[in-house]
Amino acid sequence: MDNTIANVSLMIRPRILIADDHALLREGFQKLLEADCDIVGCVGDGRALLDMAPKVKPDVILLDLAMPLLNGLDAGQQLKRMMPTVKLIVLTVQEDPDLVQEAFRVGISGFLLKSCAGEELFQAIRSVLRGTSYITPLLTQGMDEAFIEAPTRRVPHKHLTARQREVLQLLAEGYPMKQVADILHVTTRTIAFHKYRLMEELGIKSNVELLRLAIKHHLVSATAPR
Repeated sequence: MDNTIANVSLMIRPRILIADDHALLREGFQKLLEADCDIVGCVGDGRALLDMAPKVKPDVILLDLAMPLLNGLDAGQQLKRMMPTVKLIVLTVQEDPDLVQEAFRVGISGFLLKSCAGEELFQAIRSVLRGTSYITPLLTQGMDEAFIEAPTRRVPHKHLTARQREVLQLLAEGYPMKQVADILHVTTRTIAFHKYRLMEELGIKSNVELLRLAIKHHLVSATAPR
């Protein structure tokens, strides 16, 4: 099967930005795609992604979910506000239909598992560049179009604000409050307030429970500092 995807964009090579916290995977995706795409950058965390994307102006971003500093879902949501036309394709190991739903709710265009074949990645890129969504067939059993077009099922952490989610992720990754404050450009007192509200609203009594919650809802990376 022909892997060429350039013809979907009037013979213009798609500009691809790769965001994954594993260097070997970034290199692997680059090698797979570079014959037919322009790889405009590779980053290893969500905050580096937010910094680089507006500068290199990609057509498509390949997005890992469990990235340090800022997870893929929250980074993707911010990117869609900054760059409404950019196409986001998730590549993850998480086989969770609720996660698929949440990804499409924040503006993701494609959802793949990292176990997929290379041709499926090309197929997803072709689809999103044509303006259509793509979900790997490995996750579509029991789903219908309404699942993607009207993602209304409530997710457990959905009621948290964007800033609370950022604070939860960074605290769960093991950063002290002062460093979290520096990363988010706020005061330590502000971070302490957010932590108190998080623990009060979610009924959490320890940092260990904060970490468990963040892991459960895919807000932290397995490679992040502890």
